[in-house]
Amino acid sequence: MIRYFDGGMGSMLNLKAGELPEQLNITEPERVFAVHKAYAEAGADIITANTFGANPLKYENCEEVVRAGIALAKKTGKRVALDLGPTGKLLKPLGDLSFDDCYSAYAEVVKAGRDGADLVLIETMGDTYEIKAALLAAKENCDLPVFVSMIFDDKGRLLTGADVKTAVAVVEGLGADVIGFNCGLGPKQMLPLVEELLKYTSVPVMVNPNAGLPESVNGETVYNVEPEEFAFYMEKIARLGVSYLGGCCGTTPAHIEKLIEKTKDIPAVIPSYKPYTVVTSSNESVELGKKSVVIGERINPTGKKLLKQALRDGDMEYILKEGLKQKEAGAHILDVNVGLPEIDEAEMLTKAVYELQSVISSPLQLDSSDVNAMEKALRIYNGKPMINSVNGKEESMREIFPLAKKYGGVVVCLCLDENGIPETSWGRIKIAQKIINTAREYGIYKKDLAIDALTLTISTDNNNAVETLKVVDYVKNTLGVNTVLGVSNISFGLPNREAINTAFYTQALSVGLSGGIINPLSQNMMNAYYSYNALAGLDDNCAEYISSAVSVDVAVKESKISLLDAIVKGMKEDSARCAKQLLETTPALDIIKEHIIPALDKVGDGFEKNTLFLPQLLMSADAAKSAFDEIKAHITLSGTPQVKGEKVIVATVEGDIHDIGKNIVKVLLQNYGFDVLDLGKDVKCEKVLSVALENNVKLVGLSALMTTTVPNMEKTIKLLHENSDAKAVVGGAVLTKSYADMINADYYAKDAMETVRIAQEFFK
Repeated sequence: MIRYFDGGMGSMLNLKAGELPEQLNITEPERVFAVHKAYAEAGADIITANTFGANPLKYENCEEVVRAGIALAKKTGKRVALDLGPTGKLLKPLGDLSFDDCYSAYAEVVKAGRDGADLVLIETMGDTYEIKAALLAAKENCDLPVFVSMIFDDKGRLLTGADVKTAVAVVEGLGADVIGFNCGLGPKQMLPLVEELLKYTSVPVMVNPNAGLPESVNGETVYNVEPEEFAFYMEKIARLGVSYLGGCCGTTPAHIEKLIEKTKDIPAVIPSYKPYTVVTSSNESVELGKKSVVIGERINPTGKKLLKQALRDGDMEYILKEGLKQKEAGAHILDVNVGLPEIDEAEMLTKAVYELQSVISSPLQLDSSDVNAMEKALRIYNGKPMINSVNGKEESMREIFPLAKKYGGVVVCLCLDENGIPETSWGRIKIAQKIINTAREYGIYKKDLAIDALTLTISTDNNNAVETLKVVDYVKNTLGVNTVLGVSNISFGLPNREAINTAFYTQALSVGLSGGIINPLSQNMMNAYYSYNALAGLDDNCAEYISSAVSVDVAVKESKISLLDAIVKGMKEDSARCAKQLLETTPALDIIKEHIIPALDKVGDGFEKNTLFLPQLLMSADAAKSAFDEIKAHITLSGTPQVKGEKVIVATVEGDIHDIGKNIVKVLLQNYGFDVLDLGKDVKCEKVLSVALENNVKLVGLSALMTTTVPNMEKTIKLLHENSDAKAVVGGAVLTKSYADMINADYYAKDAMETVRIAQEFFK
């Protein structure tokens, strides 16, 4: 049977301005318990402890607050969920919170609440990286089941850009026991998202929507979906096949009572096993098995003098450029191998992964024979990577499979064991079967394996290609497991190697190669790839083939990177270097107008069209800042008076301590040349007015994430309108256009980029 969570907490507490809900666990426990008791009496099976925002980044007395919250929920006699909400900060490289510090914050909460809780609920999460930190903290510091609930927008994306398929691959790979959604949307809007979720997940599903969208009525925040309508749509969700239902913002005991009444006779359903083989970055997924994917081989020091030297020098720019060139040439996944005897491989691999993921959205294949290096890279990887590799040796499987189970990933499995590489196809197939069976003992299914039949050069044995292709064929088409190959080994020791490589690659594709590790900068290899897909009916209307045939091979063509390109790609060092070179011949203002702003506009347009996402937006902003810093230094040295842009205030309103959105807006406005006065978070309306008057500010940006603090936004707008000629632009997760109109905001921005557009138009 379906189990039921409770509903909204903050909206039930009727918080006063400046009150922190979790602190009430200590100062006014009776208020908190009254809400818990009401939900328990309404029929909720699981009571969520009032610990959503309780973490050491916000509370010095975090442990005390968490223990008190668990104790209050426990008094109801129901199962208790230790509630972990977002920290309110963006993780590096997008923000200033390190992954390790984020993990430590969550670990402290888990340790404080694990004894009295029955499960850990990680909820309202919009970033897969923060989910990873919280999930690892829960799994490593308690043995409770872990539920992960994410907040998607109406376009089906997390804050940092992941779609449902990508998020499921990451969260399920990390071992979440239950996956679902909460907040952000009402039950009607969540229906299609739940349908999408059920296509990909193999674990039980939870759904806790808001009571619709918020509105302001007589200065109070109310939600527009009453209990009867809420239950009507929740019944539709229940019939899709879920295990847990409840409510979020705006829901009340009446909503939960009506929900239970409508759905209590609908059986809970655990989703069927889904066989998709998916690797991801933070916001991009690649599926193996539909058609072969290209795995770029060039970030590997074997036979590459320049890359070896770059690794010795710690030259990340060289590695980033290699990655970007391969992505532009058509690689779907990038292999990353930094193994050199004279360097610390663990340190270099983690650094390379971090830097590559800061700039490139493609998933990575972590390639190392050093188990320590592999684990460190897996821990900081943002997404679900390929893990290259394990082999049939007992020691190898014993070392790698626990890592793959813990961190998630698609494991590349080499067909060799203690006796080496068998010459015959059947010998390699037997090793593949042994690896598959052993993986299952560790809880790793076929979908998270890719068998490497191993490519041996035909220069030493005429049958090497034939035997390898037999393995690929059998593994893919009989065993039903995906396959990969390092293609170029086939021609070692022969002249005109590319001709052999291309022919072998085409043969491998024809027998079921799921992923070819190749050089995507080889036009012949990519021609073979696109031609094969067109001939095999895998390219609708030959669109990819035509596009590849008519496009300029920008990846191979060695051209000098421009400032615009560097900013668009998020290359900070290149941006600074290009700006410095331009300053020798071009006035500073012209560089800003003709290079920096057009680059930011290009990225901004992609963000607005949903082709680029927050990580790319912020990394481009960082690159632009590098260029601006060079320009500012040049102006200072030349003695030219610095012209500041129009002043804009940004602030998170009184009572609200969340500033992710406000900080993103600040970065973008600054990069577009505005002089931003950042007043921080929990800002009293009188302070906003005084700063606006003192600095003659005409545009004020106000942010609120909590429904309980929106009245303070309305109060601030009223004060500004009555005492100044400043206009207010508002934004935040709880706001809508109609809501903004109701509180008399002058402008509503659905995201940070729209705030920039509004500011540009306003000052025009």
